[in-house]
Amino acid sequence: MSDFYELQLALDLPGSLTDDDLALLRRHLGESSEELQHLDAYPLFSARGPAQRVGGTLIGDLARSTRGWALTVRQEVHPDEFDELRGLVQWLAARTSTFGTIGYLRFLEQEVPDVLVADPAAGTAQRLTLPSARSTEDQLIPDPWS
Repeated sequence: MSDFYELQLALDLPGSLTDDDLALLRRHLGESSEELQHLDAYPLFSARGPAQRVGGTLIGDLARSTRGWALTVRQEVHPDEFDELRGLVQWLAARTSTFGTIGYLRFLEQEVPDVLVADPAAGTAQRLTLPSARSTEDQLIPDPWS
């Protein structure tokens, strides 16, 4: 049994992000060796290459877009990182121009991820837990073949 989770984020950020905001994001993406005084922990989105536990590839990319900035992340995270991760996701939710689903968090041994939903107007993100795909109660889409 493993304690790891798969984190996926895909969201847009405005072109008006401050230099400090961009520096913080780049630090978490592992693109900057610059030490930021307000960032005590290690970068959360810096892993690259084959995932060791969840399969697939780990990425973290911030790119200029026609809407400002586009951020895409797929990482393996441990519950020990959840406090800092929660703070960073809330920080992103307060700045994103994406309304609604911004990502997923899935426990390694689960089939169905929790959905991360942003409300930019309120500057918050919520983690919504969906019923298990194997659950016979409260199925989102009933399986007519069973």
